[in-house]
Amino acid sequence: MLQVKIIGIGPGDPRLLTAEAKEAIAGCTILCGDKRMLAAYAASSEKTYATIKTEEIRAVAAAADPERDVLGILVSGDVGFFSLAKVLRDRLSGCECTFICGISSLVYFAARLGLAWDDAHIISMHGRRQNLAAAVASHPKVFALTGGDNNAAVLCRSLHEHGLGNCLVYVGEDLSYPTEKFTVGTAEELAKKTFVSLAVMFIINPEPMVRPPLFGLPDELFLRGKAPMTKQEVRCVAMSKLAPALDDIIYDIGAGTGSCSVELARLAPLGRVYALERKPEALELLEKNKQRFGLANLTLVPGEALDNLPRLLQEAAPQAVFIGGSGGGLEKMLDLIYEAAPACRIVVTAITVETLAQVSAYCQKRPQLELDLVQLAAARGQLAGGYHLLKAENPVFIMTLQLRQERRKNV
Repeated sequence: MLQVKIIGIGPGDPRLLTAEAKEAIAGCTILCGDKRMLAAYAASSEKTYATIKTEEIRAVAAAADPERDVLGILVSGDVGFFSLAKVLRDRLSGCECTFICGISSLVYFAARLGLAWDDAHIISMHGRRQNLAAAVASHPKVFALTGGDNNAAVLCRSLHEHGLGNCLVYVGEDLSYPTEKFTVGTAEELAKKTFVSLAVMFIINPEPMVRPPLFGLPDELFLRGKAPMTKQEVRCVAMSKLAPALDDIIYDIGAGTGSCSVELARLAPLGRVYALERKPEALELLEKNKQRFGLANLTLVPGEALDNLPRLLQEAAPQAVFIGGSGGGLEKMLDLIYEAAPACRIVVTAITVETLAQVSAYCQKRPQLELDLVQLAAARGQLAGGYHLLKAENPVFIMTLQLRQERRKNV
């Protein structure tokens, strides 16, 4: 079996290489890594391959002689910190892999700034769809990797747009190299500067949100128009039944004005909410309400839900789904969702007994599902002369579908 050593080389400067890593590199007959990494170590082995593509590395491993060769794969930073090493472990299953730690960009940058990092929330914006604004809003200190289109200026601009422009930001570029550069300023100030794509950031928020947001916002806070809206009392019960986690992926199907989409995006600040809506006037209100509440983790999905669900389920399967309107395709929607996400929690609201009967029949055919049913009849007080009268809202059925064993986990 071929021996493979996956070696963390730190930020890049050879002086930051650990003694164990130096010894491992010296014992390799073949080295793989990007061109910049290999430059300092190419003379240490018989063969070098300037690549970090997993398929090309697999080909190198397949061509090696397991009796005499030792393959070394150089990865930046530490093997356990947003590293290629995680992918290589699975792709080189036929090899004997050893992981050798290195100094991560987080550790190096914190040391250079004289900051502690044990209290930092860690996030990567390099090739990932993460909600940086929500992370910064809810933590006093955030460390972020940048990359691709998400350079430091773009991220600072997003922070400023979401009311976090006063946060103090440290940006590190070309860590450990002669061109190393540190920049500090508020997010608002750094949004106007230029940075390389691959960099690191520490973001300090002097006033983080110290408690989860309350749900059941007053109806008056939302822009309404003529699109339907789930009322405050129904939203309160529906959100408690759905019980979203902070980092859940959630769908709001038949989103209307977006009152539930907004509530869900606030309850899952580290997750992502997809609001599916087909009516143009409702989509316009959805966008306005998204901007009104500053929700970077809310994505609008225009068009028929049944047309969009197959693609969306493949890209981002949900942990929770709220269905406020199905357009007549409820059973097919449920089938699609449960096929892609069998443990998904689903809450359906309806005002007609036909929809209640449809959901009840659906669950009866599937014994693995448990149906929790609430019928809510709220009445709101109105002043008439010198008296208060109660004006009834439409009674609403709130139906919660989940796997039987999942109910106990959510308590």
